[in-house]
Amino acid sequence: MHAGDAIPEDLLDETVVGVNLVPGRLRDQLASGPTLLVFLRHLGCIFCREQVTRLREASEGDARFPPVLFFFQGTSTEGRVFLSRYWPEARAIADRPLRFYCAFGIERGSFRQTLGPAVWKARRRALAAGFEQGERGGDVWMMPGVLWVEAGRVRWRHAYGHAGDAPDYASLPEAMAALPQAGRGRESRDGAPI
Repeated sequence: MHAGDAIPEDLLDETVVGVNLVPGRLRDQLASGPTLLVFLRHLGCIFCREQVTRLREASEGDARFPPVLFFFQGTSTEGRVFLSRYWPEARAIADRPLRFYCAFGIERGSFRQTLGPAVWKARRRALAAGFEQGERGGDVWMMPGVLWVEAGRVRWRHAYGHAGDAPDYASLPEAMAALPQAGRGRESRDGAPI
């Protein structure tokens, strides 16, 4: 799914389970305004841990930040254990079969995207910030994904260059406010929000 695309009704009507969710379907988890959908790599990934922490900091630091809805490869129990350490109040959908990952266009990374030089540089950054690699689980080749959705459409998505890449979360609310209200969305590159 690309920026500007409508989210298919059958996907919105898919029943979900996970952590801190309202019982029901995907559409029941989305805010009446914007929602930031965040697709995590496997829960042992150092970048996954860094990403959740950075999103929590951005969310708590700006009242304009949209509600965040995570997707993860695992069971509700695994997600609850993981989030209890990094963001206990976070909402997350368990997607072990990767149904939502595939539907939203989250792909498996290439060797370079998951183990290339840029990944090792990002790993040093994450280690220096105090994050650690955990036990691998799920599809370790799966890339992350971040999409801003609103009114049943993808308004924006970050195009990941590698597994350790990430947009500037703190500037997302301002960048999204600058998007035109009608028309197609936008995709970011190289960590820039828009």
